[in-house]
Amino acid sequence: MEDNLISKKDLLELTGISYGQLYRWKRKDLIPEDWFIRKSTFTGQETFFPKDKILDRIDKILNLKDNASLDDLADLFSPNLTEMALYSADLKKRSIVSDVSWQLLTAQFGEAEVLTYERLIALYVLNQMLQTGEMSLDEGRILLQVLNDHYKKFDGKSCDLIFIRKMGVATFLLISGSSEVYLEDHAKLVQRIALSNSIEALKTRLSE
Repeated sequence: MEDNLISKKDLLELTGISYGQLYRWKRKDLIPEDWFIRKSTFTGQETFFPKDKILDRIDKILNLKDNASLDDLADLFSPNLTEMALYSADLKKRSIVSDVSWQLLTAQFGEAEVLTYERLIALYVLNQMLQTGEMSLDEGRILLQVLNDHYKKFDGKSCDLIFIRKMGVATFLLISGSSEVYLEDHAKLVQRIALSNSIEALKTRLSE
């Protein structure tokens, strides 16, 4: 599977933003470095972007920039939650996740009065994927373990969660956000989630 890409030229024409705006947003960390993908074309080297991600991000920037500073937007879009923690009682009171997701987490890792950022994002992603109806509870337990064991290795950098199923057996992968994934014929890509989008959504919920 290769991400659907859009060229820089087409992106600027489609969104109406300028070259200067695009690279200013890059310098301010509103657009991740790894979304700028250099590829060889018949005219030489050109810059491409993951189409759905960049269009969604630019739409959000344009809608929010009049009411928030670029620094505030950079914090919102950042894949880093290291300074965030939440009392478990507050999380449940605000109905940010379902009881089923909460029970899965506590059954696997035990009760905790305060949830760290790693636990928060794992719980939120688990809840997202269970709500689609495409993931079983047993697969949810595998997902939690994969995030617990490996998410911290990205050290705040953006990454995607890949959910693959082959002959009824689930596999979860964490990969850098711009990586291409190719599957054998009998494997099915069930979901691909950009964790930066999940973190952004979680931060928005927590700020309400």
